[in-house]
Amino acid sequence: MTYTFEPLDVQAKECTRLFDIERRMTIYQTPAWLEFLSRTQNGDPVFAALKEGSRTIGHFVGMIVRRWGFRILGSPFPGWSTAYMGLALDSEVSRGRAVQALIELAFQTLDCSHLEVMDRNLTVDDLNGLDVQYRLYRGFQVDLTRDEDDLIADMTSACRRCIRKADKSGVVIEVAGDPAFANEYFAQLQDVFAKQGLVPTYGVERVRLLIEEVYPTGHLLLLRALDPQGKCIATGIFPHANGVMYFWGGASWRASQHLRPNEALQWAAMRIAKRMGMRTFDMGGGGEYKRKYGGAEIEVPWFRKSKYPLIARLRNVARNASAIHQWVSGHLRSSHDSIGFSMRRSWTTSCSHRNVL
Repeated sequence: MTYTFEPLDVQAKECTRLFDIERRMTIYQTPAWLEFLSRTQNGDPVFAALKEGSRTIGHFVGMIVRRWGFRILGSPFPGWSTAYMGLALDSEVSRGRAVQALIELAFQTLDCSHLEVMDRNLTVDDLNGLDVQYRLYRGFQVDLTRDEDDLIADMTSACRRCIRKADKSGVVIEVAGDPAFANEYFAQLQDVFAKQGLVPTYGVERVRLLIEEVYPTGHLLLLRALDPQGKCIATGIFPHANGVMYFWGGASWRASQHLRPNEALQWAAMRIAKRMGMRTFDMGGGGEYKRKYGGAEIEVPWFRKSKYPLIARLRNVARNASAIHQWVSGHLRSSHDSIGFSMRRSWTTSCSHRNVL
């Protein structure tokens, strides 16, 4: 029997009733996360029921945004600071057939010109014969059902030494929840990017809105690392839902990295996640440094399809332009900071010679 999607006229805050929240919904499909996306991306959430005849066999969550004058259906779309969305299906449902129905929903029912989807349970085989393009979203995930001794034993010896050094150096990890956290995190993030001559790909307002929308639901863990003097030297953001904790972002001051706060933060997040009943710690995409934490490698296809060839070209141009803008902004900021430092150094030298207090 044919699969078809039926759009549902509901608000983001009402969508929880569409899912078996104990089994299928990722944090990125929750009402709070969709409110966060709506506010940061200026989009309209989309909910649809997958039907086989009159029977509902799954749901889809996404959001329509307007780019380059076209309607884009993302679930998610690059740049949203969001991972797995896509489909929530009954176990026996064919994901390949569901994707074909989703393409028809996007282009025919919703009159969109471009579709992008990343579904954690989708495989490359599911996309065979569907005339879509995809890239593999690679990352690492840790099995938290094992005991702590096994978890730390699977880390590299260098990683274990870093965790021990942080402990011996007096680094303390605390659970945060105060308004100052967003500014602390973003300032450290700027320092991380500055090391590479870049600037962050988003602003501090995105961090504030994430905390504002998701933290009150109890599905966002915020951690900060404190040095022996009580100064915040590193931060981490970890959303979670339905047995899975995710690493959304982390940052630290370069001057304090010798204390190894980043490794201590990740280990603390794993231990807290275990106590919360999480089964998996998904460390997010990319980053060879994540291998040292002992997780298994994962590959998830992030597929896209355009109604017109022009859109694919515009997407690539926009992606390249964004990377160039990030690089230029970073180097301009670096140059500005260098000039400012030189001026401050000259002024300090001049003042010291004049004994100005």
